[in-house]
Amino acid sequence: MKNVKDFKNVDVKVENSVAYIAISNPPANLISSETVHGLSNCIDFLADNETVKVIVITGEGKFFAAGADIKEFKNAFDSREKGKDLSVNAQAVLSKIDQLNKPVIAAINGACLGGGLELAMSCHMRIAADDAKLGQPELNLGLIPGFGGTQRLARLTNGSKALEIILTGQFISGEKAEHIGLVNKSVPRESLMAEVKQFAESIALNKSQLSVAAAIEAVTNGLQTTLDEGLALEADLWADLFTTEDMKEGVNAFIEKREANFTDK
Repeated sequence: MKNVKDFKNVDVKVENSVAYIAISNPPANLISSETVHGLSNCIDFLADNETVKVIVITGEGKFFAAGADIKEFKNAFDSREKGKDLSVNAQAVLSKIDQLNKPVIAAINGACLGGGLELAMSCHMRIAADDAKLGQPELNLGLIPGFGGTQRLARLTNGSKALEIILTGQFISGEKAEHIGLVNKSVPRESLMAEVKQFAESIALNKSQLSVAAAIEAVTNGLQTTLDEGLALEADLWADLFTTEDMKEGVNAFIEKREANFTDK
């Protein structure tokens, strides 16, 4: 696995067209301002890297990310503007993740709390260790989730369940998170990264990245529109793919009963 570049509090390595980002801010991988900045630069780098087709985000060690760096909040005391800047800046970076046209998978290997869960929810998909702990405990600080948690949690589960998780501040396991739709799948901790690797490579190595990007756009943007607008978007993207070499290759491979050789053209 090749280490392609170093970023502040963020490590990234690439193998088989999959980039593995590890939040590395020990001991708990807090989502500090430096971590947010490093993650932003890393995402920009990978977005422009044509050899990277899928991105995995996880945490170094035993934590995915145990939350924001609470010590930084003291600098915003008595200043609404500073408080809002903390929220808006983090939201912008996490929105950059969910707006990527490359699949981003969160591999939740341990405690995934507060800002850590907000980071995981900005990814397109989530696979969690069954004993990982997930939660939004911000109300214990007299706050609410401010990095997108109130909005993404309600969309991934439902408004009632989101309020339950936020208002109680209770942690749920990766296994329970799967049951409520917060994560796609939960697996034993020891098999997490092998499961994620297999899933990520099945997309990176076997699918046309043109159709992958179109699928992400159709689903993510379609959720922000009416059904009729979403259907129109789907039809336009479907039509665009009919002019690609990959579509012709995929159809011919199906008819000829062989594996398709996509070139992302």
